[in-house]
Amino acid sequence: MDRRSGERSHWVCDLHTHTVYSRDGLTSLETFLRACRRKGLDRVAVTDHNTIEGALQLKEMDPERIIVGQEIYTTRGELIAYFLRRPIPAGLSPEESIDRVHEQGGVVGISHPLDRLRREAMRRATFDLLDRIDFLEGFNARCLFPADNDAARALALQHGLPVTAGSDAHTPWEIGRAVVTLPPFDSPAAFLESLRDGEIQGRISPPWLHVFSTYAKIAHRLGWTSTPATSEEDR
Repeated sequence: MDRRSGERSHWVCDLHTHTVYSRDGLTSLETFLRACRRKGLDRVAVTDHNTIEGALQLKEMDPERIIVGQEIYTTRGELIAYFLRRPIPAGLSPEESIDRVHEQGGVVGISHPLDRLRREAMRRATFDLLDRIDFLEGFNARCLFPADNDAARALALQHGLPVTAGSDAHTPWEIGRAVVTLPPFDSPAAFLESLRDGEIQGRISPPWLHVFSTYAKIAHRLGWTSTPATSEEDR
């Protein structure tokens, strides 16, 4: 049974998830929503790679629960944004991408900023953007080295930035593995304030789950999925 988030003093939020609209995602929209409801998540940010199409459809299906977001591929690595009304094109500079998010009233941070294994991570570029972003992702369940998440949280604390957490789910089983429990919010600005009082809870996902992402890329390329992720170029 769904928990009535409007009656709760704190919301449980997974702030980094993917659906079949990501080229490395396998989760249909219906399956995605069932998992979110079953796991009692009050708010879920749908952050497919370089598209908001799946997020917009899910928002229509469950308006209160879904936050329309996007993981944005830039010339220096990935950003993550919430409360979007329009998609941000891939391949822009991080500075231009950040400006485009802010122009439409959204908030933007850096996902898995210091992940030593992920080629899409900003790593060193993170330090050049700290005065332009709104938050850092402080716990990503797909970061295989816990120290990389620890370093991201320490960096956020040092610079007074709020931190988010998310499962980075590409399969239904991962949804909810990392969450932030925070006070309710009703706007992007209130969301950032609530994050400062948030509590992160999470578990690192097992490495073998990455096999499903590799399979998903092949499946999308060969047209085996019912919803091809055509909005993102292979990279």
